[in-house]
Amino acid sequence: MKRKIAAIFAADIAGYSRLVAEDEEETLRRLASYRQVTDDFIAKGGGRIFNTAGDAVLAEFPSAVEAVRCAIDIQESLRTRNMAYPPSRQMSFRIGITIGDVVERDGDLLGDGVNIAARLEGLAEVGGICVSRAVHEQVANKLSVQFADIGAQEVKNIPTPVHAYMVAMRREDGTYAMPQVKKPIKAAPAGAPAWMWPAAITVVLLAAIGVGGFLYYTKLETSATKPAAVASNTPASTPLVSASPAPLIAPSPAASPAPSAPAKPAPALAASSSPPSPPSITSGEKLATEIIPFVSDRTRSVLATEYVPAGDFKAFALNINGFVGWSVAQPSEDAAKTAALDLCQKRADNAGSPRKCELYAVGNTIVYSHGQPPVPPLPWVKRDALIEKPYATKDVPLLREAARARLETLFVPGRRTRTIAIGPGGHYFFNAGIDTLEESARRNLQACGAVAGVPCTIVAVDDVFVVPVPTTLRVTGFFKAADSSVITPGERADVARKLADATAGWNAVAVGTQGRPGLGLKAENEQGAVNTALAECVKRDGDCHVIAIGPFTVGPN
Repeated sequence: MKRKIAAIFAADIAGYSRLVAEDEEETLRRLASYRQVTDDFIAKGGGRIFNTAGDAVLAEFPSAVEAVRCAIDIQESLRTRNMAYPPSRQMSFRIGITIGDVVERDGDLLGDGVNIAARLEGLAEVGGICVSRAVHEQVANKLSVQFADIGAQEVKNIPTPVHAYMVAMRREDGTYAMPQVKKPIKAAPAGAPAWMWPAAITVVLLAAIGVGGFLYYTKLETSATKPAAVASNTPASTPLVSASPAPLIAPSPAASPAPSAPAKPAPALAASSSPPSPPSITSGEKLATEIIPFVSDRTRSVLATEYVPAGDFKAFALNINGFVGWSVAQPSEDAAKTAALDLCQKRADNAGSPRKCELYAVGNTIVYSHGQPPVPPLPWVKRDALIEKPYATKDVPLLREAARARLETLFVPGRRTRTIAIGPGGHYFFNAGIDTLEESARRNLQACGAVAGVPCTIVAVDDVFVVPVPTTLRVTGFFKAADSSVITPGERADVARKLADATAGWNAVAVGTQGRPGLGLKAENEQGAVNTALAECVKRDGDCHVIAIGPFTVGPN
């Protein structure tokens, strides 16, 4: 056995026995799904589960900050899921956290630290978090979290009172609901003789009776604000599900690997080559969660484990910014559709999303009429050290100043992984804090393609541009050689083929008065590609000028 100091996390489900008694199979299925969520967050926060029993989970963390952050993520994620169920069938955790000296034996942890965490969990509100004073002192200045001091609490089998704090949980509108403050115990006056306690208790009881009668007759009531659900879109830790065997991200041997890392999609611009053929979405077909567009990987997983197996009446709604709402166990199909749309739109409105929610599925049948949004062929991101350069908002092509200001405010300080997709006509979408590059790219490309009507392109990942962004000439649009009216028709296909084969470095296209092209391919820098394209064009035509650099059409600055 060895001793150590650890942050101990204890959680269990409020009213679990009642839920099992009402519907054992459905409760056990949802418990497995919810446990997957808690286990994923605990692992992501560096924690280790050392004991489980039924609906209870005990875990240790090396850091109190990570333990509290994990608890908040769990409660917000599960609260969002619970909104799909009637109040009587919602499954909510209570969580308690303390820092203590514990004994480790065969992987299990024992000691007062474990016992106190379990007692703090009992003090927590349904869907809430209760922490000890030691945890509060560690976390107060490190996380943007509000606390309610509930004072010293007498808890079972712990000889001394435990000073505890409740974590204020965030509502959907971004405000915080302060928990109901439990009455703290009062410390006994120092040196008070034992004989005084019976008299003191008698006085207190008489006073309580008098006050109780007064409150009864004056009907004085107190209440606490109940925390509302949080619309979470962050999140996702599950891998991207792709119907294509082609790689999503194509690394270059000379390029550094793309970083990966949870934020709301916000409105971004790139035309690409001919649209791919993703799995179709056809109204009337059976719901397949792995190809639902716009939403996070985690949402897809939740829908597969909770929505699909649930009985009717149920419905699922989404919008292109990735906000969702679903409702199950409703009294009728119309009630399910209304509830799903209302929940989705409430989340979108609270986050400032300008997009309207639409029904995607009723029961397990797709009713969405728009099909799959157009996206470019895989891979969606090509890492090439020759063309990558540090990201600067002023250099993002085709955007208006208002869009640049939005990127500077929201994208630049955002957490990794973050990407920007752009399309012709000034469409742009970006997100931040997504777990994987694959998911970040997919969601932005799907949203951008849905609005633009053509495939868009990922132009930036985190702190770098991943496409060649011209600086010698001004970007005016996206270049597609096969459709270029300035290249002589007989040479368009050849130009398109050569550009498609030139997958690394800088490419440029120049034409003369007769429309005969000159190409600069796989150059080490922009100027080198431009010079080669002009030189090749001059050999075949006159009055040559550059019409494209990388994926963009260009003109004079």
